[in-house]
Amino acid sequence: MRIIAGMARGRTFDAPQGLDTRPTLDRVRENVFNILQMKVRGAQVLDLFSGSGAMAFEAISRGAEHAVLVDCDRAANAVQKRNAEKLRMTDSCRILLSDWQQAVRLLQGEGKRFDAVFLDPPYRMHDMTAVFEALKPLVKEDAVILLEHEAKTFPATCDGFELYDSRKYGVAGVSFFRPCPVEVG
Repeated sequence: MRIIAGMARGRTFDAPQGLDTRPTLDRVRENVFNILQMKVRGAQVLDLFSGSGAMAFEAISRGAEHAVLVDCDRAANAVQKRNAEKLRMTDSCRILLSDWQQAVRLLQGEGKRFDAVFLDPPYRMHDMTAVFEALKPLVKEDAVILLEHEAKTFPATCDGFELYDSRKYGVAGVSFFRPCPVEVG
């Protein structure tokens, strides 16, 4: 795998071995970041279910200020740490070995807020309602939430987020959400 663009363009990184991690393909990452290019520079990024860390590392390469990578798999966590060192991004990353619920509680307790959230859960995880609900206090009002999912199955989400774009790349689907504007009455 390689970084597509930005300061680390062309540098390679590793993915965890086995079938538990499904790294986002280069062409998918390239298309996603072409869509998000204006949202990434200077952004605070959260990468849940981060696997190899490809999305977070690409965001940092393209100018994101900081990224938090979260995965509960020890092998993925170890690969993320090695990749951060290999890509010279350790100062721009925080890598958490944690399930998503614990990580969200920790980050909320710290008062963290994010401009971009990348979600790449296992494809068998079809109900993302609890994840989206938990993200509400963590996302800024103009944040973007990118959900990668199986193209033929659209995961359930909760109220409070608007789907504004969705693309298919072979077996992978990528959907873009933003928080719904809060009505002042």
